[in-house]
Amino acid sequence: MPWIESSRTRQCFDHLTQGNRMKFKIALLSSALLAACATPPPPPPPPPPRAYVEVAAPVYEPPPPQPVVSVYVDPPLVEPAPIAIGWAPPPLLVEAPPPPPFPAAVWTGGFWEWQGTWVWAHGRWAGPPQPGYGWVQPYYENRGGSVIFITAHWAAPGVVFTPPAIGLSISAAVVLPGIVAGPPPIGPSGVFIPAPPGSRLGIIVPAPIGTAPAVVTSAPPVVAAGMRVQNTTINNVTNTTNNTTINNVTVVAPASATATGQAVNATVPAQAHLAAALPPVVKAVAPEPASAKAIPAFVPGHPLASLPPAQTVHAVVPATLARQGATPAANGARPAAPPPAAREAVRLQSENPAAKEGLAKPAAPANEKAASRPEENRAQPASEKAESAQRPAAPEKLAEPKAAEKAPPKSTPKPAVKPEGQPLAKAAPKPGENAERRPGEKAPGAARPPAPVSKSVPKPKENEGAKEPKKAHE
Repeated sequence: MPWIESSRTRQCFDHLTQGNRMKFKIALLSSALLAACATPPPPPPPPPPRAYVEVAAPVYEPPPPQPVVSVYVDPPLVEPAPIAIGWAPPPLLVEAPPPPPFPAAVWTGGFWEWQGTWVWAHGRWAGPPQPGYGWVQPYYENRGGSVIFITAHWAAPGVVFTPPAIGLSISAAVVLPGIVAGPPPIGPSGVFIPAPPGSRLGIIVPAPIGTAPAVVTSAPPVVAAGMRVQNTTINNVTNTTNNTTINNVTVVAPASATATGQAVNATVPAQAHLAAALPPVVKAVAPEPASAKAIPAFVPGHPLASLPPAQTVHAVVPATLARQGATPAANGARPAAPPPAAREAVRLQSENPAAKEGLAKPAAPANEKAASRPEENRAQPASEKAESAQRPAAPEKLAEPKAAEKAPPKSTPKPAVKPEGQPLAKAAPKPGENAERRPGEKAPGAARPPAPVSKSVPKPKENEGAKEPKKAHE
């Protein structure tokens, strides 16, 4: 019948559904049990302890003799094309300008110029080539580890200096054969001027555009990057004919950057001839050019000018600065790390004061124990000192009389039998003692209790036990 078939089908379906449900429940229970029994992953290992890294501060070393090519440079009348140089200019040289020969004279030169190598463009007074022309200071920029350089030049009235744009194609500088490259610029990216006289090679001093390099002539030498020039109001083009105001700049540096170990915050004139006239810390005087004839400035695509031979510059370093350079602590150096054993001893001392006293105070020797007792530190007469000197040293275990009294000897010798009619022999006086004392004289050592000695308890001899049976037999 149809209803019977449908009921059977429903029963089979219900049975199949219940079986699937049971299998699903078993699968869930099995996964839960497996998740509970599974061991959790181990925790990540702790980070390794930070090692004690010794970071020594740079030590100032007086500059060695330096070969310098000094020349006069004929500045161009327009802004030349920039060039890219692979290493930084050397530290500044000292060049005190003479008084200006006429009111419109401009102090030109006194900076590092590129002529196949870094040469010193010697300073001199010069008038503008045409009325209204202004003097533009040299341009140095640290861009990607290379120095973008534009030499100093004259600018026409109304012409404002513009630095080379980022992404501009800049030609590499031509290097003379046999020139050894110096270190790359050490310092942040951007516009800079050379470091003060006597500084470490490669260090640069960030400064605004138009800053004269001579503003750091009086600054102390630097051994690390950190000095900078700020708070300046210099115009890109300076017309000394109409400018009667002396602008100032501020030179700042942390103590860790200077060779003196002292911070710098000095205000100096912004004009080159006034700043160059200030007394320097390290006197590295620029040599006079061998020829009074000026050479043309370097222009990319033009041949290099012939250079005179180099002259040696000897820097004069103050004695105080040389002594400070010999000790790293003067430059803020970190003291050397103590050895591990010393650090462990310091840690134990800080945690346990008793251990600190034990480490600081050595153990007293055995022969000093008796000296620390008050009853034995009293003054002794000369006779007792002589007696104690001849007396043999008592064993340490018999030093306490109570222990000796409680422990009776194993065998005591019998007293000697006195023969009849014979008096006992009188004991001989000890060394240093008088047999007879004067009336009213106290016996030496009578006021203090007798010191325990080994005589109070005679030590039995080894063969004494063998003699006892013989005496008993007699």
